[in-house]
Amino acid sequence: AGGNMLRWYFNSFLTSSIITLAVVLLASLAAFGFSRIAFRGRRFLFFVIIAGLIIPPQILIVPLFTEMDALGLVDTYWGIILPQIAAPIAVFIFKQFFDGLPHELEDAARVDGASRFRVYWQIWMPLSRPAIAAVGIFIFVISWNNFLWPFIIVTNTDMMTIPVGIATVQSSYGVRYADIMASAVLAGLPLIIVFLFFQRQIVQGIANTGLKS
Repeated sequence: AGGNMLRWYFNSFLTSSIITLAVVLLASLAAFGFSRIAFRGRRFLFFVIIAGLIIPPQILIVPLFTEMDALGLVDTYWGIILPQIAAPIAVFIFKQFFDGLPHELEDAARVDGASRFRVYWQIWMPLSRPAIAAVGIFIFVISWNNFLWPFIIVTNTDMMTIPVGIATVQSSYGVRYADIMASAVLAGLPLIIVFLFFQRQIVQGIANTGLKS
């Protein structure tokens, strides 16, 4: 059980870290486009992305599993990771933040010959550290705690994440409250540590992205 727990920790840390990095990169790129590049259909496309917030993830389980199975990604890390990279809330947070940055910085960089990607990477992203921290921690916590999708896509014990592994311990050995509570504490400990270290960035990021009431 101890060996399995370490493996589940590794799986959760690996998949959650990759998901977080991918979401931060892709969502910030998309938000930069929506915020700073004028193109036909921009408002409609942004509305379509934000509409994804109202779609319950449960209704996507069957088509996502069918797609992952067709690609041969069942019982793989990529099978766990890829469906979780789509995060409309991250696009929204980054766009709100980018909309509040002064246009003069971009105009000056463009006059100096900087490409749009260079403006995004060397100016916008360093200025967006509060938003990056807020989105990164938010996505990491969600992916770490995600039970349903890893439970569906993974059948191999060695590929399970912490929430799925704890559920298997409970179902295999019956209701052993001491084991379940100990496993739950161990599973939640990394999230508590992350929050204690980054709570200032979380609060600052939420305040600066227009999500405060």
